[in-house]
Amino acid sequence: MAASAYSTSLKPSPPSASVSGFLRLPLSATFGVNALSARRHSGEPRRFVVLSMDAKPTILVAEKLGEAGVKLLKEFTNVDCSYNLSPEELCTKISLCDALIVRSGTKVSREVFESSAGRLKVVGRAGVGIDNVDLAAATEHGCLVVNAPTANTVAAAEHGIALLIAMSRNIAQADASVKAGKWLRSKYVGVSLVGKTLAVMGFGKVGSEVARRAKGLGMHVIAHDPYAPADRARAIGVELVSFDEALACVSRFTCP
Repeated sequence: MAASAYSTSLKPSPPSASVSGFLRLPLSATFGVNALSARRHSGEPRRFVVLSMDAKPTILVAEKLGEAGVKLLKEFTNVDCSYNLSPEELCTKISLCDALIVRSGTKVSREVFESSAGRLKVVGRAGVGIDNVDLAAATEHGCLVVNAPTANTVAAAEHGIALLIAMSRNIAQADASVKAGKWLRSKYVGVSLVGKTLAVMGFGKVGSEVARRAKGLGMHVIAHDPYAPADRARAIGVELVSFDEALACVSRFTCP
């Protein structure tokens, strides 16, 4: 029997394909077609065709992400960016996805995991909290839930410093006064932060970043956290104190 083989790659345009009316699969990635042609001794040609799927996983991005992140995902996966989905629409789409990325606005309920029929393997929360994901349902369906605990650490610290400066310099009051047609310059001068003592309540990721920035403003920083190591605080020039000592400070900053 003489045989010859050839192979090619095809990119299907329809979203799904049917084989003999029995199998219907979504075809979103390139697949290979290998054909083997053989001739029997009787001279009748016989051909065998083998389809080999090399599908990428599909990720549903349910809330807006930065372009750099989406671009990175597209290098390795099929990305479906569908925003503002209703719960019903999310349940419909999730059966065709291997992973789901959300922020805080999308509720990943038990119904979502049940609708995935076991295909959903990872839920990624682009942020700190995971209270919008049903963890019990995720565990029951063998789905991993991950988050980004340090994603907004610097942003939160900068926001805190911005509020501290706004408070010390009466920014909001002065803004309202000017908009009302007044010019009370001396009334809203405020106070300088240089040399002032700042007490940070909670010296974790955000608290330590706040302390670094406050030191840059010339402030003396103390902190209270019964679980924070003293050597880490000393490394950035912060003194750990008791709860009562921290409360005795006029300026306080709480980082839960």
